[in-house]
Amino acid sequence: MVRSILHVDLDAFFVSVEQALVPEIRNKPVIVGGRPDRRGVVASASYEARAFGVRSAMPLSKAYKLCPRAIFLQGHFHLYRDFSSRFMEIMADFSPELEPGGLDEAYLDVMGCDAIGSPREIATKIRGRVKQELQLVASVGIAGCKVVAKIASDLSKPDGLLEIAPGEEKRFLAPLPVARLPGVGGKTEQALKKMGIKTIGQLAMVPVENMKLRFGTYGVMLHHHANGIDDRKVAPYDEVKSISRETTFEHDTLDQRFLEAILWRLSERVGFDLRSQDKRARTVGLKLRYADFETITRRLTFKAAIASNEAIFDAAVQLLGQALDRKRKLVRLVGVGVSNLVSDAKQLNLIVSELQRRELVNKAVDRVRKKYGFTSIQAGRTFALKDTFSDNESA
Repeated sequence: MVRSILHVDLDAFFVSVEQALVPEIRNKPVIVGGRPDRRGVVASASYEARAFGVRSAMPLSKAYKLCPRAIFLQGHFHLYRDFSSRFMEIMADFSPELEPGGLDEAYLDVMGCDAIGSPREIATKIRGRVKQELQLVASVGIAGCKVVAKIASDLSKPDGLLEIAPGEEKRFLAPLPVARLPGVGGKTEQALKKMGIKTIGQLAMVPVENMKLRFGTYGVMLHHHANGIDDRKVAPYDEVKSISRETTFEHDTLDQRFLEAILWRLSERVGFDLRSQDKRARTVGLKLRYADFETITRRLTFKAAIASNEAIFDAAVQLLGQALDRKRKLVRLVGVGVSNLVSDAKQLNLIVSELQRRELVNKAVDRVRKKYGFTSIQAGRTFALKDTFSDNESA
């Protein structure tokens, strides 16, 4: 049987939720992220605002200059989570092979779901229910692998559906700019342009050995994806074996205080996700990508599983110190992850009072963040990052 994967993405999610709740602001330029007279970035913009050049992650002050008549909203993160849960419930009605990719998107493997309909019919039904039950708009890409389905859904926006027939993946991808490939950011795009590569088709023709020599294993993945090859399975939420967060910097850096502030922020996010699943982790991992695109990973395994932000952060800082001592190269990306997950109930013998205290504090903060948004409570060490991350961030 041929795999059929749907990538379903809710258009302008945060803004669309606000417009669903307040119909009077529909079809108007709306920006979620905060007041334009305060420092911060755009979390989401309606298509009416995007017509003026407004984009996500843009400083609010710049967005105001581009579109001064826009309606600026602080946002309501707890409402976005509620709408996201209802969206995932709709998706789960069509196939158990569901992999959330964030609050507003998910992959769905519909192979073997012929009794419900063809992949296109299933996509049409999902789009109809999302519009009827949530008053939101979903765009869908259909293909035989995840990377092509994701690109197809991006190209179908807004409010579209694009199906790529089996065997047509490479032809579909060839004329597209390399920036359309997931994972290709500005610096990677510039590095590829220096190699004379501007389109995905040109990238597909580069020998894989050359890509590996230039970018390491990351280059091999790019080569495969450019050729429409992606064997990754749709991994249902309850089968997740690891949790990770990463971020790419606007400027390469070796600033230790900045790197540690980012590590704390990522450790908080990983810890939040870990505890939300009632899990603990025995292994903490660090990912670094240097300015020359060399990427390394380092791991530290504990005898007893952990779940506190502090324990994750301490391990990540230790791994960072080891990595920076050996290579004094500028860093462009850092990531923190946990693996070797176990059920929280299996750790009843873990009775270290200080660790328990930290976890109780973490869980109390988690409850506030679930209701009011992740940055409703912020640690002192990450206060300098307040303009780097939006109050309404979902990732």
